[in-house]
Amino acid sequence: MRRFDMRLPAIIRLDTAGEFQTETQNVSAKGVFFYLDRPISAGTKLEVTLTFPPHVTLTDAVRVRFKASVIRVESPLPSARIGVAALIEDYEFVRSNGTTDFQSVLQRESQSPN
Repeated sequence: MRRFDMRLPAIIRLDTAGEFQTETQNVSAKGVFFYLDRPISAGTKLEVTLTFPPHVTLTDAVRVRFKASVIRVESPLPSARIGVAALIEDYEFVRSNGTTDFQSVLQRESQSPN
C-alpha cells in the first residue's frame, strides 16, 4: 500500500499503559507509523485516534479511531523515541457526516499536489 507522509496529532491507547500523545509519520489504508517514548512489543493491540484536517478530506475534519496491532518496532533513535508500525485491523469514525470513508480520504491525498 502507498504510504502518505502525514504528520497528524494522534492519541495512542494501550490497554495496560493508558494513553499517549504523539504524531503520525506516515499513514496508508492498511497501517500507520508513529514514535513513542516507551517500549512496546510486536503483537501489542492498540487504539489510534487521529483527525484528518479539511485540506486532506476536502470537506470537514474527519476524526478516525483505529484498532491496530503492532507489526514492527524500530530500535530507539538517539532521542530515545521508538518507531512503531501498526497494522490497521478496523476503524470507525468518531465524528463524521457518514459519507467519507478512510480509503477515500487517502485516495484524495494521493491525488493532491504535495
